[in-house]
Parts: sequence; C-alpha cells; structure tokens
Amino acid sequence: MEVIVVTRLNGPRFAVNPDLVQRIDSAPDTILTLMDGTKYIVQEDMETVIDLVVDYRARLVARAQELQAESFYDQTTERASGLSVVPTLTDDERS
Repeated sequence: MEVIVVTRLNGPRFAVNPDLVQRIDSAPDTILTLMDGTKYIVQEDMETVIDLVVDYRARLVARAQELQAESFYDQTTERASGLSVVPTLTDDERS
C-alpha cells in the first residue's frame, strides 16, 4: 500500500492512505478529512497535500503501465519461442 507522508501541526510526521482522504480544507490550517470522518490538522498547505496525492496517483498509473508492458512482452516472447502457459496441440496431434 502506498501512502503520503504529512506533518501534524505539533510536529510529528505520519503516513496517510490518500485513497481514504475525502476532503482537504484550508481554514487557515490545512485539515484532512478521511472517509470515516477522522480529521487531521497538518502543517503542509492545501496545494502541497494535493501535489502529494497527485504524485501518488501518477506513480500508481506508471506502475500499472509498466506491469501491462511486461505482461505484453511476456506474451510476445511466449509466442515467439513457441512456449506457452496454455497447452496447444501441434498439427500432428490434431490429426
């Protein structure tokens, strides 16, 4: 699980799952509200927290694309080598 790291108003840093953030308010402190209603006041401004969440999501998309490319490469290599995870009959075996 990926997380973003933010700083409580009184100093300690902590990690939050950005998928659980429902709302970010700035009034004047930045307040993270989670899906369950839990609220955290953090030192980072709203724009910084938004950037952290956007970066997190970009990493997820990039990783998904890497996995998809690896899967495509593996499938192409299987076909080229004649090896496959799915057994197939040769022409002789079909006759």
